[in-house]
Amino acid sequence: MDRIKVTYIFSEVEPWNEVAIAALSELGFDSFVEFESGVEAYIDENKFDENRLNEGILLEISQQIKTEKTIEKIPFQNWNAVWESDFHPVFVEDKLTILAPFHDHSLALGLPIIIQPQMSFGTGHHQTTWMMSKILLEMNNIPSRVLDMGTGTGVLAILAEKLGAKDVLAIDIEPWSVDNTIENAQRNNCENIKALCGDIDLIDGYKFDLILANINKNILKSHMEQYAKALESNSKLVLSGFFDTDSEELINYAKQYGLIFDSKIEKETWAALILVKI
Repeated sequence: MDRIKVTYIFSEVEPWNEVAIAALSELGFDSFVEFESGVEAYIDENKFDENRLNEGILLEISQQIKTEKTIEKIPFQNWNAVWESDFHPVFVEDKLTILAPFHDHSLALGLPIIIQPQMSFGTGHHQTTWMMSKILLEMNNIPSRVLDMGTGTGVLAILAEKLGAKDVLAIDIEPWSVDNTIENAQRNNCENIKALCGDIDLIDGYKFDLILANINKNILKSHMEQYAKALESNSKLVLSGFFDTDSEELINYAKQYGLIFDSKIEKETWAALILVKI
């Protein structure tokens, strides 16, 4: 599927970059690159509505400061090339290194995971994937039954198995992500990962001891009730994919489903939450 890149250049970057990213995230944009004078935002072409860029907070920004906006379609093959050219080893402190097959694997610190990103997200470069990996690495014991919702490349599912999970379900709505997860699981000699294409209804009838969901705020909220039903008591739900400014909203929203705040970590403007099912 082709992607749409929207680039904003602001006469005043702070705090407008962060405000724009929050607004674009609400519109379904799922990847952002900040630069010296603005931000690039990416979204699947079938989710893109140009009219929505001219209303709400984004309109208010353009009325308050000088704003330049450009829109570009990125063909499928070009997007693959962007991923590969920009994919450098990712170090989660000294505990984990996420590499591509073409990297020098002697560079790895701690546990190595080999990822070929293809069209999928989750190489560890984004702050949210990095934080989710850090949380997994710091757990004393990884429970047996794990759900990785919105798996992308499968990196979190792979890490969960490497740390001891025996039954991992990895779900994504994009077929190429599921294919990529299967390939990456094989690449890392994982045998306990089942990858499925679809949405939250696929977890009906399953029970988990740990759920990982690195998506975006609105989808997390729409899934919250199903996460709560699928979690065993005293089990953990780890969430990311949202800005720290949204943390309190998610914590309060989760309470109604018996999901209680345990802890939070932050990286730049992003956050990850650990909630516990009571």
